[in-house]
Amino acid sequence: MSNTAVKTNYPALYTLVTVFFFWGFFGAGNSIFIPFCKAYFHLDQFQSQLIDFAFYTAYYSGALILFILSTVKGKDLVTSYGYKKSIVFGLLFSAIGAGLMIWAVNVNIYTALLVGLFVVALGFSLQQIAANPLVISVGDPKTGTSRVSLGGAVNSLGGTIGPLLMAFALFGSTVALTDDQIQHLSLSSMTLLYAGVGSLFVIAAMLFKFSKKIPAGVQVEPMESAKKAITTLVTMTVLLVMIYIPVFSTYSASSLSRVEALEKEHTTLVDGLGRIEDTENKKEIENSITNIDNQRKEYVESLDNKRIVLLSIALIVIGGAIFYAYRSSKKNKEGWGAMQYPQLLLGMFGIFAYVGVEVSIGSNLGELLKLEEFGSLQSSQITPYISMYWGSLMIGRWAGAVSVFNLSKVRQILAMIIVPFIAYFVVLGANSLAGNDVTPLYYYSICVLLQIVLTYWAKNKSARTLILFSLFGLTAMVIGLFTSGMLAIYAFLVGGLACSVLWPAIFNIAIIGLGKYTAQGSSLLIMMILGGGIIPPIQGKVADIIGIHQSYIVSLLCFAYLLFFGMMAKKVLSRQSIDIDNIN
Repeated sequence: MSNTAVKTNYPALYTLVTVFFFWGFFGAGNSIFIPFCKAYFHLDQFQSQLIDFAFYTAYYSGALILFILSTVKGKDLVTSYGYKKSIVFGLLFSAIGAGLMIWAVNVNIYTALLVGLFVVALGFSLQQIAANPLVISVGDPKTGTSRVSLGGAVNSLGGTIGPLLMAFALFGSTVALTDDQIQHLSLSSMTLLYAGVGSLFVIAAMLFKFSKKIPAGVQVEPMESAKKAITTLVTMTVLLVMIYIPVFSTYSASSLSRVEALEKEHTTLVDGLGRIEDTENKKEIENSITNIDNQRKEYVESLDNKRIVLLSIALIVIGGAIFYAYRSSKKNKEGWGAMQYPQLLLGMFGIFAYVGVEVSIGSNLGELLKLEEFGSLQSSQITPYISMYWGSLMIGRWAGAVSVFNLSKVRQILAMIIVPFIAYFVVLGANSLAGNDVTPLYYYSICVLLQIVLTYWAKNKSARTLILFSLFGLTAMVIGLFTSGMLAIYAFLVGGLACSVLWPAIFNIAIIGLGKYTAQGSSLLIMMILGGGIIPPIQGKVADIIGIHQSYIVSLLCFAYLLFFGMMAKKVLSRQSIDIDNIN
């Protein structure tokens, strides 16, 4: 066997990671767009979270369609057509989505914005399915995870810049704006932003198409049959659609007409109350106002209860489908394809929970900061905190990308310490240049130090990394739930540090030992990015019922599952004679 090291194709690698930037830019930018849309379009917290729902369900939809078509045709469509061409088409599709966003801004309709974001993310789905394996293939397979980490680091850089540019495009200045002022803003600047982003998509597509450094990535391999897996996934999808239709119907004009009628009657009685001098009549009208308030409250509560029950059922359906696959494939593996492996099934729900908690913390953070005990910030003042949250993912991922470069052991340790702090100062610097006050974030450096200690302790072992950082996130959520002020804000920001290294750890554990089903398993894991579309709206509805602060119990439960998965990983793999901590 040759011991010659495979050289990394760095020009191809540096070109490839540009698409990782786009994913982070859009995903993190949504965290600023959500509170803006809530104020601008008069939405509740659940409705505002539909931005994430549209964005991340597109990943699931795109991956599921490709998975079904590939199975039907008996070959993987992405690999047979080539990773390079697939990325080009994905970028062009996202450019079409950017065009739809321009149209949506001009018609000033919230639903149209959701459609545009969905199309952008459909293109991202194709890009992600192709880019991750292509990044691994441009160098030594043993260091493939490090190159994915480098892509993740660039992704997080986009996540740091995205909120800053989105805030400037929406608010036009660093001056604090009230929600009432936001309602009277123009969306015209968004036209320029999406025109610019759409142009970048087209330029990137041309760069990929004509680059001679990027390999075509064509692999014609037969697609293993997975009819039972497809049946389960399609059934799950149909059930989810059946659940979400009545959820959305509770926001229809007919459902809300009673609320509007009661509010109109309430306003009429209040306006007339000041003109009445007779004490008995005044008391009677006051009783009527109280009665109307109670009717409105009861009706709204009944709608909220219906919504949260349906959303909970959606979670049960997803978990139930995975559990059904686990039990059935245990009895008979035929027809299940990659879903016959318990590590993949546990990892699918792991990716679902991970993406869900990563997105949900950031997307709900803007509303949390409006509370008096969290500073009573306006939507236009939350940018440095949102930027630091997504920057926290960059801090951890930059440390993980260190091993891409051939450094000695001592230099790697030094880089592991220095690089995260460089990323931390990049976030502070970018916000300072944007005119944001970053002094409240100075002591966050202590949290960065904790992240470095845990990274060193994890020693790049997937199971240990998953356990340590899930516990880190779980502890942070507990502290955030039971405190307030800057301590709680820091705790919720730490969720970004905890999430920063979880993707490669979960992905690595989930696909180990899959053999010929590895590509199929990877597609199934990409589908479960769906968590970013399901969990944030659930937390949003929980927030509508029990309050935004208490709603972070949802994030706590996600970290709790990831901790469970980390503890189960070794046990599950050892049954297959796989020692995850000793695999090169």
